[in-house]
Parts: sequence; C-alpha cells; structure tokens
Amino acid sequence: MTLTAIVLLIALGLLLLALEVLILPGLIVGVIGGVLILIGVGASYISFGPATGNYVLLGTVISSVITGVLIFRSGTWKKASLSTTLTGKVNTIDEQKIKVGDIGITLSRISPMGKALVNGEEYEVTSVDVLINENTQVVVKKIDHNKVLVSPLS
Repeated sequence: MTLTAIVLLIALGLLLLALEVLILPGLIVGVIGGVLILIGVGASYISFGPATGNYVLLGTVISSVITGVLIFRSGTWKKASLSTTLTGKVNTIDEQKIKVGDIGITLSRISPMGKALVNGEEYEVTSVDVLINENTQVVVKKIDHNKVLVSPLS
C-alpha cells in the first residue's frame, strides 16, 4: 500500500470520527473511522517497517489531538448546536378571573385540547369527553391546578 493511500485512510478515519461527534449519532460511523485509522497505521508498519510506522503513528496521534481540540472548542459547538429558546408558558389560572360554570367560546377545535376564550381571557382547555368544534359555546366544568376542563353548552 502506498503512503498516499495510508494517509488518505487515516484522514478519512479522522473525518468520520469528527462527523460522529458533531453530527451523526449511533456509534457506527465512529467505529468505521476508528477501524480505518487502525488499518492505515497497521498498513504503514507492514508496508514500510517499524521506523515509518512509528512516524505515521505519531502523526496520527498529533492529528487526532488537533482534530479533537478543533471539535471541542466552544465555537464549533455553537455553530453545530440548536440555539432557539422556548417562549411557551403553562396556563396560569387566576381563580378570580375564571370559575366553574363560566361560559366561553372555543377559538380552536378542542380534540381533546385547544384554545377557548372565557371571560375575555384565552386559556388552553381540555374537553371532558367529546370533541368540540371551533366557535362553539362551552361551560367550565372543573379547574384542576393549571388545567381547565370544559364541555359544550347544551
């Protein structure tokens, strides 16, 4: 095997290891990368003897360390990671504004959850037992912590 082929095997192995760490989960790509590196280093010992094999091994270790440093720098992770924030919130029920027996209107289909307007306030509500279409009058049946249970007004 030529020295160029050995260097390409090792470089491809390092690239696969980097992809495993940054992008592709599952360990398969990383194992393939590690095997390619081992084949490359082993081929250098077999084809060129111990002296060249030792140089290739040293170069591989140095390249691996440099690749690891580049991967684990904070800037690399910032580019590869998700940086959005969640802006949703849990229903905060003010029991002065909504009570059992209040009547409201659905803003979306309740199947089994959706939005309803009760006493001028928008709440995420849950249907007690049936699907409720949009723009249907509902009555508040129960308030359980941050959960409002409604049923259609009959």
